[in-house]
Amino acid sequence: MEEIKEGEMNTALVYLIIIIIIIIIFSSLLLIKKLVKTHRGHAVAKLPPGSMGWPYLGETLQLYSQHPNLFFTTKHKRYGEIFKTNILGYPCVMLGSPDAARFVLVTHAHLFKPTYPKSKERLIGPSALFFHQGHYHMRLRKLIHSSFSLHHIKNFVPTIDALAVSILHSWDAAPIINTFHEMKKFSFEVGIAAIFGHLDIGYREELKKNYRILDKGYNCFPTNIPGTPFKRALMARKRLNKILSEIIKERKEKRLVEKDVLRCLVNYKDEKGEVLSDDQIADNIIGVLFAAKDTTASVMTWIVKYLHDNPQLLEAVKAEQLAIRRFNDEHNEPLSWSQTRNMPITHKVVLETLRIASIISFTFREAVTDVEYKGYLIPKGWKVMPIFRNIHHNPDFFPDPEKFDPWRFEVAPKPYTFMPFGSGVHSCPGNELAKLEMLIITHHLVSNFRWKLIGSEGGIQYGPFPVPLHGLPARFWKESTTPS
Repeated sequence: MEEIKEGEMNTALVYLIIIIIIIIIFSSLLLIKKLVKTHRGHAVAKLPPGSMGWPYLGETLQLYSQHPNLFFTTKHKRYGEIFKTNILGYPCVMLGSPDAARFVLVTHAHLFKPTYPKSKERLIGPSALFFHQGHYHMRLRKLIHSSFSLHHIKNFVPTIDALAVSILHSWDAAPIINTFHEMKKFSFEVGIAAIFGHLDIGYREELKKNYRILDKGYNCFPTNIPGTPFKRALMARKRLNKILSEIIKERKEKRLVEKDVLRCLVNYKDEKGEVLSDDQIADNIIGVLFAAKDTTASVMTWIVKYLHDNPQLLEAVKAEQLAIRRFNDEHNEPLSWSQTRNMPITHKVVLETLRIASIISFTFREAVTDVEYKGYLIPKGWKVMPIFRNIHHNPDFFPDPEKFDPWRFEVAPKPYTFMPFGSGVHSCPGNELAKLEMLIITHHLVSNFRWKLIGSEGGIQYGPFPVPLHGLPARFWKESTTPS
């Protein structure tokens, strides 16, 4: 009897095992069918071609250790306009066509969120508007955009004009200047004036000192070890918060009504009547300063270089600006907003500099869900990088793209082929102010000064924006004098 029971149990066990195996096989078949169906449903949804490079490092060194044109052109020739890579430890899909840029930044922007490394977010501040998307940040972005609209910045011409005259006057007394460093000083002062309007000299100097430390640590390896540039930058960021809180408190107590960015942030209220905290205001102030300073200074440095390298173009720009200067001298008038809107040759120089220098080579986004685009899958969580530089240097859109030719802008570029300030809801809100700075500094530079580059006239350095080697050392002197 016990043997019979044992045999029955063994038989039952065998049947159970067979049933389990059948279930496993059936489940596997269902899974395979589902995967095949998914693959067929996404027949075009495969990862883009490309190399992921070394573990973690990826191809970061290749991108940042050479001219960016070389990296992007090599990839484009090998893989096409869409390819995958690994940059700064993140898997990325790079897109180098106008259609792709439009897809990511405009028509399907809701599928891609702005993203920056956490270390950079810590230094600027988590509430800065260009780190996020959503209803709150959309309203805040509109507020910042309104502060830099043409309606507002046209009243800012006298301030920029005075700052340009002041910075250039200091150049005349110096034997050799670092053009990029001087342009950074100029753009910083313009940024301070746009954000705060009138600001006490003590506050201005403290902001300048601590922002300089923050700036030095921004692109350094993020370590909290005392004495490192990143750690010093974190400490400077805390001091900036304290300084900005004092300025905000003073502005609220005095109820000042200056038409500047700070006033807009202090007066901000959402639909529920809630206002911004001091930390939120501080984050966005630092964000605006960061966005305005180095990029604009880089472009202005390249303008100096390109005008120097193109004597005939320099003479054409000089003739245009001297006509304005003579008119103003005869009528005892300052440079006006209407005059800055009527500098056709200089304006083309600014546009061509923005194109060929492509200070912002690409922008970071992150896919918030799996996205299909032109036969390829962009997985959720991957970084997505529209490559502005690739588009700006594409001969299909800009013939002979490496030639500095402002006259190409006599005809407007095709849509989404020229995006020096990005595109869509997250485009740079201060782009008109930046161009105004460039026009005004160029007006005073070419109508009052001559200059000579010192040392090597070639080479590019990255920090992280491309600028002429060593910041373009040069000697400047007024037209009425001779160089020493």
